[in-house]
Amino acid sequence: MTYDAQAVRALLDEILAALASAPESDETRALRERLARFTALSGAELTPALALEASAIPLGAMRVFPKEARGQVGAKANAMKQAADAALAQEKEAALALALAEERTGKGFDATLPPPLPSRGSLHPITQVTRELEDLFTSMGWTILDGPEVETEHFNFDALNISPDHPARDTMDTFWVKTAPGAERLVMRTHTSPVQVRAMKRLTPPFRAIVPGKVFRNEALDASHEHTFHQMEGLVVGKDISVGHLIGAMKTLLRGIFGRDIEIRLRPGYFPFVEPGFELDARCPFCKEGCSVCKRSTWIELLPCGMVHPNVLRAGGIDPEQWTGFAFGLGLSRLVMLRFSIDDIRHLLGGDVRFLEQF
Repeated sequence: MTYDAQAVRALLDEILAALASAPESDETRALRERLARFTALSGAELTPALALEASAIPLGAMRVFPKEARGQVGAKANAMKQAADAALAQEKEAALALALAEERTGKGFDATLPPPLPSRGSLHPITQVTRELEDLFTSMGWTILDGPEVETEHFNFDALNISPDHPARDTMDTFWVKTAPGAERLVMRTHTSPVQVRAMKRLTPPFRAIVPGKVFRNEALDASHEHTFHQMEGLVVGKDISVGHLIGAMKTLLRGIFGRDIEIRLRPGYFPFVEPGFELDARCPFCKEGCSVCKRSTWIELLPCGMVHPNVLRAGGIDPEQWTGFAFGLGLSRLVMLRFSIDDIRHLLGGDVRFLEQF
């Protein structure tokens, strides 16, 4: 059936006639009023779009019609729908052809106007802060290193003084990688610390290095925990390195990050690969009495650090009797949250363009 307003109206009249034999009810009266609105339109006003709308009304209320009339009503409504669809497709094709012909004439084209500029992206906030930190440390003579994200069990745990039965392994729920029977076990690295031992094996003391990178843990997700996040490892090995050097470097680091002194605290902390170990916390910028980001404590755990454990130095092939050093693991994702006042870590890797466009 080709689209014809008079033919469509005739089909509507037949559908209304079938509806007249249905039991009278509020639903019947409402359906009759809706269909009558279309039959009252003139031929010019009963456009294919309106006809398509009219065809959907009886199809959506088929139970109202008597059982013996439903097949006939459905066929007529489908005929209306097919005719309207075909007419709308022809209208669309004609409109596109007209627009193309208009464009080909060159009418209204100004060759002197500049082309539309492409939308510009921006660096991810993690990338921004990482590059600033790299600039800060290289200005102080530090080297930037990298390491594999799929790490061996030896470098991720054993060489860092974390033996297979060490309780510290329970604090790092890991993503193990399936390997062939008898092959060395692989894991998505749980921290950037494995690069400490790799650096010791590769570099000759004294040296200073940082290692920014992505790490993975099987975390329960909330505003301050994510299964994939970023850290920055720092390592210094030299003669007579002490805790005083560590504190001085950490203060310089935080001053360079925030452009000002921020309130911090240094408290004892246990990490198998340092001795003694410390936790450096920063005052939460989002609250005064506690929030979900700081776990209601008003402090954000930012920077674990300490003196490199002798066992780790030995694993890296360095004599702890001649050399000492300090290391720190900066929570890069949390630092970005502090820097840009982001209250949920899940925004960082959520891929929401609306969030990223703010930076």
